[in-house]
Amino acid sequence: MSSLHESSSNRVTQTREGDLWVTWAQYDDLIEQLAVQIQQSGFQFDQILCLARGGMRIGDVLSRVFNVPLAILATSSYRGTLGSEQGTLNIAQQVTSTAGPLSGSILLVDDLVDSGVTFAKVCDHLLQAFPLITKIKTAVLWQKASATVKPDYVVTVLATNPWIHQPFEHYDTVTLAALTEKWSIVPNK
Repeated sequence: MSSLHESSSNRVTQTREGDLWVTWAQYDDLIEQLAVQIQQSGFQFDQILCLARGGMRIGDVLSRVFNVPLAILATSSYRGTLGSEQGTLNIAQQVTSTAGPLSGSILLVDDLVDSGVTFAKVCDHLLQAFPLITKIKTAVLWQKASATVKPDYVVTVLATNPWIHQPFEHYDTVTLAALTEKWSIVPNK
């Protein structure tokens, strides 16, 4: 584990105090490193459960690489301006999966651990709602210094608590009007 990782696509860039900027290539590298770490641990799991929205891309890739079913649980705690204000955690009542109810060993995936409240509450919720679950292990790309709950698998342990700008987050400010303007076809005259 490293404080900031070296990757084939250059180093993760930290600019302005408190901000960490991540490119698509760096993001993909982190997911691949997470997959290798999980594989090397020997943990055998029956399903991957990703937390929406942050864990969705990671869960999708891991589901493909490990060839196991993917389930999705929606959670939300960030709201406000650009989703940067943490509030009360909301956990959806239903899990979406084509593999039936959650059971056996589960790999719970999210993008990062801030405080750890989400992982702790989701694990408690899952064990109560799905009594056939025998084991839950957690996996993330980043663990911030403020985390009181430590994931089982983490690629990057941060010494501070930066705001992490992930490559898909620019869509938080994109409007349909801007996309329509960008992709409108101008007819030939």
